[in-house]
Amino acid sequence: MWKVLARSSGATELNDFYPIRPECQADAPAPRFKPRAGKTLSQRRWNSSFDAEGHLNIAKVLRRIQRGGVHPSIKGEVWEFLLGCYDPNSTFEERTELKNRRRGQYDMWKAECQRMVPMIGSGKFITTPLIDEDGYPIDKSLIGVQPSNKKVLQWMQVLHQIGLDVNRTDRALVFYESEANQAKLWDVLSVYAWLDDDIGYVQGMNDICSPLIILIENEADSYWCFDRAMRRMRENFRTSASSMGVQSQLATLSQIMKTVDPKLHEHLEDLDGGEYLFAFRMLMVLFRREFSFADTLYLWELIWGMEYNPNIFAKYEEPERAKANASPQTLSDKILKQYGKFERKNVKTGNAEESSALAVFVVASVLEIKHRRILNEAKGVDDVVQILGDITSNLDAKKACEEALKIQKKYLSKAQGKK
Repeated sequence: MWKVLARSSGATELNDFYPIRPECQADAPAPRFKPRAGKTLSQRRWNSSFDAEGHLNIAKVLRRIQRGGVHPSIKGEVWEFLLGCYDPNSTFEERTELKNRRRGQYDMWKAECQRMVPMIGSGKFITTPLIDEDGYPIDKSLIGVQPSNKKVLQWMQVLHQIGLDVNRTDRALVFYESEANQAKLWDVLSVYAWLDDDIGYVQGMNDICSPLIILIENEADSYWCFDRAMRRMRENFRTSASSMGVQSQLATLSQIMKTVDPKLHEHLEDLDGGEYLFAFRMLMVLFRREFSFADTLYLWELIWGMEYNPNIFAKYEEPERAKANASPQTLSDKILKQYGKFERKNVKTGNAEESSALAVFVVASVLEIKHRRILNEAKGVDDVVQILGDITSNLDAKKACEEALKIQKKYLSKAQGKK
């Protein structure tokens, strides 16, 4: 009886943080994640991880996250550290100064965008094109300045697509019943698209940004967190006429499966699935479609916790210092404890390929879980897609990550044995 009540209480608690619209509740997958006392990083445990000046005991935090995730009440502030927005060795005062400086910078960028498109920052957003194919305004009242160069033109052309994607993002959540909240997501994505000259905005970025908008109240702070998340995932969104960004990770997945499960890999090759394109979506938006909203957040923090590198802040802010700190001979056991489980293994073995992200091993773990069904039932790639589709709301995030770590260990062992 107590277990039933506990499960009910956990579900109710999650629904308080991420309420689902009544008309969507029947179709929404039930979350498997439940905050658990003694395992989940709680507000009390989080607060006690800082010393008087504000230095964070990141090793202590990582241990708890890897055991049971983060309580919904503190996810946003914890994620800012996991994603490298802040240095655990910084003080409260230093972080406040940095936060204020970043907020000012974001406000300047947003104001620049607002001068070109006044709708930005208005609490509303657009879903129809601003300009035609020749660059002329369709509705002059929506344009602050005439597109003067290719960058402005391309940016204005993508804004309505961002709006269309925003309209489709996490629509089951009560949070996005508010147009102001949708506009906040649109603003952040629009500013990001303006600043990223190379890749800009690509569909799927909305799925990565949305949880950050929900978890982090201040828009500027959520922007910086999204920026850091995209630094990890940005190359996944790079596409050209001949290739797609996630292709390098798919190639790594192929190599992993060929090494750890040659029988399954050979079967997939026989089905013309050896390029693993069926895993494209999983890697592109980090399993947003395969898990409930709450379980996606749990999976992400497990991945980011296990991938955590204490040099991540310096990597973005002070690259030279990060390189010096990453030198293998300078890493003591105490320092190694500040790395997540997955990254620690990579550091010890010298395996630092960006394409060997934990998410790739998580996909491999899913394939291993479905090993028998794929071998026995899959007669084509469509069958593989259908079998993998059955994991929605049926996959345990922690179990998938633990299996991924086992596959990583097996893969590195076999790969090193071949050298």
